[in-house]
Amino acid sequence: MPHRNPPDPGGPLRRVTSTAVVIVFALVMTACILGVMAWKVLDAKKAALASGSSEIQNLAHSLSEHASHTIQAVDIAMGGMVDLLKYRDPDPDRFNRYLAETAKTLPQLRSIGVADAKGNWTYSSLAETPRHTISDRSYFAYHRDKPDNTLRISELMQSRVDERSSMIVLSKRITKLDGSFGGVVAAAIDKDYFNNFYRTFQLGPDGGISLIRNDGALLMRWPQSDKSTDLSKTDLFRKHLKQSSVGYYKIISPFDGIVKHLGYEVTPHYPMVVTVAISEDWLLSEWWKGLRTDAIVAGVLLCMILMLAALVALQFRFRSKTERALREREAHYRLLANNIADIIILIDANSLLRYVSRSAEPVLGLRPKDLLSKSCLDLVHPDDRESVKAATTRIDGADSVSTVVFRHYRGDGTLAWVESKFKMASATSDPARAEFLCVIRDVTERKRMEDELTQLNRRLTQLAATDGLTGLTNRRTFDGFLRREYEACEEISVLLFDIDNFKGYNDTYGHQAGDRCLQAVAKVIGHATDNTSGLSARYGGEEFAVVLPNSSEDDSMKVAEAIRLTVRALGIPNTASSRGYITISAGVAAKTRSTIDEAALVGEADTALYEAKRLGRNRSIVSSSVDLQYVASASLQHDGEFAPDERTH
Repeated sequence: MPHRNPPDPGGPLRRVTSTAVVIVFALVMTACILGVMAWKVLDAKKAALASGSSEIQNLAHSLSEHASHTIQAVDIAMGGMVDLLKYRDPDPDRFNRYLAETAKTLPQLRSIGVADAKGNWTYSSLAETPRHTISDRSYFAYHRDKPDNTLRISELMQSRVDERSSMIVLSKRITKLDGSFGGVVAAAIDKDYFNNFYRTFQLGPDGGISLIRNDGALLMRWPQSDKSTDLSKTDLFRKHLKQSSVGYYKIISPFDGIVKHLGYEVTPHYPMVVTVAISEDWLLSEWWKGLRTDAIVAGVLLCMILMLAALVALQFRFRSKTERALREREAHYRLLANNIADIIILIDANSLLRYVSRSAEPVLGLRPKDLLSKSCLDLVHPDDRESVKAATTRIDGADSVSTVVFRHYRGDGTLAWVESKFKMASATSDPARAEFLCVIRDVTERKRMEDELTQLNRRLTQLAATDGLTGLTNRRTFDGFLRREYEACEEISVLLFDIDNFKGYNDTYGHQAGDRCLQAVAKVIGHATDNTSGLSARYGGEEFAVVLPNSSEDDSMKVAEAIRLTVRALGIPNTASSRGYITISAGVAAKTRSTIDEAALVGEADTALYEAKRLGRNRSIVSSSVDLQYVASASLQHDGEFAPDERTH
């Protein structure tokens, strides 16, 4: 009948488990990367918008000052002219030269002139005094009808001297000594003066700067737009200017319908508002570039995770293949044992070789005739000779078989691991005439694979029992240890620790600092059980647990306090804590007759820990006296030293 390998009942389950582990690993790592990238993207977007807000508001302030100074220089010059014309009528040629010099000195001025009470020009900075009347102009009617000496800023209007250009007219009333209307002084500022200045700023393809009168009339806008110039119905005038003279908000532009971020500021001294608008796409242009880079980095990381997951899957497959190969080889060895002769030797009572089968030469490279009459121990490694001798002494009958594995020298001097089975060759009552039959099998390869598998299993067992971050044992190992020790010990205590204000610490210093804090606290807790029968574990999150077999409640409380004070002495800063440093709270519970099981013992320690947190943290509480006693926290004094603990009843 053909030989078949025995089925492996755990094979499908192991394959499913390893596949699930790889999938979960890949999903968790992918979620972590995507989460970090999403946080980074949102934070970068927020920073880009904040930077844009600051730049827009600063620019609006600068342009507001510029507009105010532009108008103020003209206002001062016109004020002197009004005072002069109030008392006398200067010589036309001389005063015209003065006006021309003033227009030349102030680059913002296109022209400046004086009109009489009927609206006819009497003086002008132009080479030729205009002959048209301004009596129909709104600013002339305003000064004629109202005895107001303040500067008036007109809406944007078409020039009658050069019909291709537009201008803003600044005007002031001339009041005669008798209080009657004497005409106006009017100065024209070409809109190109502001436009030429505004176009020097880089605001993106959809950005814009507007100069608006306080009644909503648009005076200047760069770039120019064909949209309505009445902005009094916009949110800027209906809501924002009523709340503050300086501001920043998000709008849909009334000029081009694009979403923009707008900063505004009222000009000092004059009834005007300057606005600066930049499209959101322009503000986020660099952010979009960074986002593309981050996307590439995330893609690379995800590819690396997939490669790592594939590597882990290959490792699982390699382990499975190794185990399967080991089983197959074992089956092969059995097949050889049943069908091919092993090395068979006959040994007398003095360990001398009486017979050696021919298979010794192909298996060990030793010729049978060279071995006869020699001691079988000569070819055994010195460290294994005693175990071989002991194997023969264990035989106590004809049917008794003693097996031993030892190192055997080959013909070339190398060592081979062999498995030998000893049994009595024949029944005799005389020990001096006893002979032993030994069947030797070369198991070098099997031994190597067993050692590899043992090492691999030991490593996997260590990883399964240890918390990867802190190096302490994990929750599962803690539960198993507590269950065993609870049944074996009359006295046993459980200590639960929790880092105070750890969430605030994470929020303030970041998760990497949080990990370092966990490692520092874990190191202190781990040292508490070094060289003892106790066990320290990470219970979960920022919680730790200690099991102290054969320890009373008082002794366990001393251990808890020693750990708590040592953690406080680390001096790890924590601004989220009222004490300013990292502290821990502890709950202690000892096994009593009323304790039902190990789970109840942990529950008592947890209750004590909760009480320690409730009473202000940084203290140790024993479960047997919850509501009756606790060890008060070590509070910080002004000099930075610890105050002594207090026990309250």
